[in-house]
Amino acid sequence: MDTHHKILLLDDDPDLLEMYRDILSELSSRPEIHTATSGARAMALLESHPFRMLISDLKMPKMDGLQVLSIVRRKYPELRTVVLTSVVDEQFRSRVYALGVDLFWQKPGTEQEIKSFRECIESLLDRNTESGFRGVQSKSLVDIIQLECISHSSSVLRITNGPLTGKIWINGGELVDAETDGARGEEAFQKILAWRTGNFETLPAESARARTIFKSYNALLLETAQALDEAIHAVDTHAPRAAASGLTAATQVDGVEFVLTAGSGETTELEARGLENPERLAAWARQTIERFRALGDRMQTGPLEQIEALGPHRHVTLAQPAATALCVGWRPTMTADEIRGQMKKVVTLWAS
Repeated sequence: MDTHHKILLLDDDPDLLEMYRDILSELSSRPEIHTATSGARAMALLESHPFRMLISDLKMPKMDGLQVLSIVRRKYPELRTVVLTSVVDEQFRSRVYALGVDLFWQKPGTEQEIKSFRECIESLLDRNTESGFRGVQSKSLVDIIQLECISHSSSVLRITNGPLTGKIWINGGELVDAETDGARGEEAFQKILAWRTGNFETLPAESARARTIFKSYNALLLETAQALDEAIHAVDTHAPRAAASGLTAATQVDGVEFVLTAGSGETTELEARGLENPERLAAWARQTIERFRALGDRMQTGPLEQIEALGPHRHVTLAQPAATALCVGWRPTMTADEIRGQMKKVVTLWAS
């Protein structure tokens, strides 16, 4: 039985189709990729094959991407849909999300953008459809906000959950304000993030909106995740309080964006704060530590103490106290010396 997902790429430019086919062929799930150069051909393929995902350009002759997507949403409600476009227009973005499209992505140009695009597609392929926010199907609000901020978008996110309605303002990829049920700012943001399901839509940006949130989106998402986690532990008498408290305390250190701990075996239980899907990062952390330890053994440099990786979007530190891998994400504005000093605090708090 074939277990590989099928992806349909739709673009009127054959050269771009081949480029995107090459990009997606490197996904770890090894999907089966089909292509179409017209909306009519795409609809014919969807009729004859059980596709998991449609990735479509917007501007095409005769039947454009918006027309295809509006038909697809009615005929194939379980199909994941992605818009891949060079059109940078908030009205287009709003129309696309209003159709219930899962992801709106500007055509990637750099290696980092291509890498992020692959990760988002892989995550979307693996998601079930039992929960999430309609408009970006099967995604949590954390996913939605991260996508908007990473792409440096300006928009207003309107979220409804039964009788409740909330809004989150984003300008230039930064959280500016939130409002719901009489609350505003960080308090409102945390209330909205506690909603697990609902409806979602993107409204035009409001650049003049007064700012009430001054923390980075990663820091605020981390704090909100911690607050929700603590609320869960407060009502769950079977939760591992002692194990969670040290990890939660470590995230309070200035500059920390996420913390993850994982045992040496792949099936070992892991703990994380500030991460939506920690499994892939845990596997990378274990593998990286083992490779550097082996290199140290060959060069006879002594025991491995700490690995530091500095990047344009985030810094990461790896260590392995006892038999547990510890991975910490830092704000990209921090220096290496600042990270080393703060890492000592993280290790102490986590081990306490």
